[in-house]
This record gives sequence, C-alpha cells and structure tokens, in this order.
Amino acid sequence: MKPVQGLHHITAVASNPQTNLDFYHHILGQRLVKKTVNFDDPGTYHLYYGDEVGTPGTIMTYFPWPHMRRGRKGNGETAAMAYTIRPEAMGFWQNWLKKNGISTGEIQTRFGADVLPFTDPDGLTLELVTSDDPATLQHWTGGPIGAKDALQGFHGVTLWLDEVEPTANLLIEQMGYHFTGQEGSRYRYQAGGEDVGLYVDILHRPGQSAAQFGAGSIHHIAFRTVDDSEQLEYFNKLRQAHFHVTPVQDRQYFRSIYFRSPGGVLFEIATDAPGFLYDEPVAELGTHLKLPPWLEKNRPAIKERLPQIELKPVVPAAL
Repeated sequence: MKPVQGLHHITAVASNPQTNLDFYHHILGQRLVKKTVNFDDPGTYHLYYGDEVGTPGTIMTYFPWPHMRRGRKGNGETAAMAYTIRPEAMGFWQNWLKKNGISTGEIQTRFGADVLPFTDPDGLTLELVTSDDPATLQHWTGGPIGAKDALQGFHGVTLWLDEVEPTANLLIEQMGYHFTGQEGSRYRYQAGGEDVGLYVDILHRPGQSAAQFGAGSIHHIAFRTVDDSEQLEYFNKLRQAHFHVTPVQDRQYFRSIYFRSPGGVLFEIATDAPGFLYDEPVAELGTHLKLPPWLEKNRPAIKERLPQIELKPVVPAAL
C-alpha cells in the first residue's frame, strides 16, 4: 500500500471571519480558493486558503464561529502548524509581519532549519520554517507577495501529547511515516512523499494539562490519498487495527474519513480529487458562495444567517 504522501489540509477555528480573511488572504498571501459553509452547521462559513488553485498540502481551512471563546493550548491537540519558506525569504517575512503589526518570536533552530514563530489573530501558533526542498504548487500571481518570498505550502504540524509511542506507532505502522530524529522532547516523523507537508512532530509533555478547544484551536489535520481506491485501503487497514473510522464523507472538493488518534488528535484521510476547480474556474475561485446540492434549496436562509464578509482588493507588498 502506498504510504501517506503528506498533509492534505489543516482545519482550524476562528472567531471573526473578516479578520481571518484579511490575515490569511492579504498578509500571509494565501488565496481564498473556496467560500462555502460548514456542511454540519450551514450558518457558519468554511473558508479555504491555499495557493493559486488550492493544491493539496497548501490548504488551510477555517470555521469562523463569532461567539467562540478562545481555546487554551494543552495536550491532546495539534498545537502548531508550519509553512515552508525559502531561506532567503526570512528577512522579508520578519519585516512584512512587523509592518502589519504582527509580533514574532526569536528565530529558533530546529533540525537544522530556521523557525520563525508568531500567532494568527485568534492565537493559533504559526511557524515559518526555512527549506530548499521541492514544492509542487502554483504561486498565486494575483496575491500580495512575490514568488521568491511566498509561502511554499505546509512544512508540518506539532502535536502536544502525553505519550509518544502510541501515535508514533499509528504514523509508522498504519500510515507509512518514518522516524527521522529527536531534539530534546521533540520527535519528528516524515511522510513517504517528496513534496510539501511532510512532517509531523510530537512534543512529549507527560502529565501536562489537556487542551481546551476554542477559537485558535486546530480542529483536525488531514492526510493525502490520491483517490477513492487508495482511501479505501486505508479505511480497511485502520479498521483492522481497531481504529473507529467514519464512513466516507462527501466534502465536494475531496472525500474524507475521520478517526481519533491515540493521543486524542482528530485525523482525516482525504482524497486529492476532485479539487477546487470542481465548481469554479481558476479566475473565480473564492468569489462565490458555493453550496453542495443538498443545501442549495436553503440558499436564501443560509445567506441571511451568514455574516457579511468582503474580499478586499489585494495590495502588493512593498517594503
């Protein structure tokens, strides 16, 4: 069975949808590639950000719940996510974030790479990690940031866990990851692909308090499978290993199965196909409210419940 190729998308929770849109679209330079709703809660947006076309491994998605309390970091969650940047882009990002009123931490060194930490408007820990590794994506030419400085898709995620071994065994034995190294209490696992979103880090925090879910929390992390047949292989393998895997869920732009990892983090296995061009051409991605067929009949009521958000004109970075 083909090992997991890396991360497909990451889904988190925000409070204010306009603030979220302005930050990811205009400051981080990630294109809004789809504006739809949470299929289980259609009065809430589901906003997708990525490269020009929403290539798997670049897709950050958000449920903005305006009255959601801010979460508290702790064990049993994905506590941080990281984007890749080219080493020569670090100076740009330090200056660009500062110009936009975003405080950053000191540059750290981790597994031989520079890491710049900061937070999004809801307190989610983000990191920029330097790497020259290949990145198969399509730069958003209409975005605020030029190709040489732009984000290069996901680098990986960091899980905060009480125990390392149970989740490590899942990654290695059921998903095809391999252990690549340890620095202190941080353990790194690498996917079988050669592109973006390859790394899952486990930060061992025995006996520390549990996370409290809320705005600024990551809801789940999704891993890539090419198509339905490959996903079915994972479904069967995970069930045989006694994981409680959901039936396949149609998410319109991919199909998904979900299960809880031993450390409590919600995992998803998502298909690359059919992608975000399923219902909009490239030039119009993110400009329309898209609904699945089973919600289309409720469009007037859904639009009335959703808060207004504005896709403002992009201003190119000039430092």
